[in-house]
Amino acid sequence: MIVGYDPASPVPPYEQVRSGLANRINDGSLAVGAKLPTVRALAGELGIAPNTIARAYRELEEAGLIETRGRAGSFVGASGDETRQRAKQAAGDYADTVRGLGIPADEALAIVRAALDRS
Repeated sequence: MIVGYDPASPVPPYEQVRSGLANRINDGSLAVGAKLPTVRALAGELGIAPNTIARAYRELEEAGLIETRGRAGSFVGASGDETRQRAKQAAGDYADTVRGLGIPADEALAIVRAALDRS
């Protein structure tokens, strides 16, 4: 099985699929260029709705982790993990903003922790 799914988990099914595939792509266990199962095939394998898999694939594509090549299917993206680069950019922008506001580093980190816990 390419990715796990726990129907008893409080995590939404699309997020389980999205994060499971993202983790495998990021740790290299899904190599660049690897062909992913079709939406219908993965949905059937996991026993969840095809729209759920389609949403996960869309979000992975938006993050640059996979590429969809029309009828050829979906593949692990060759462009690398853009999500970490985007996170680094956002962190740099946040650091510049809080410095400009005169907020101490420990307070700025507490704000981030609270925002992450809220998600």
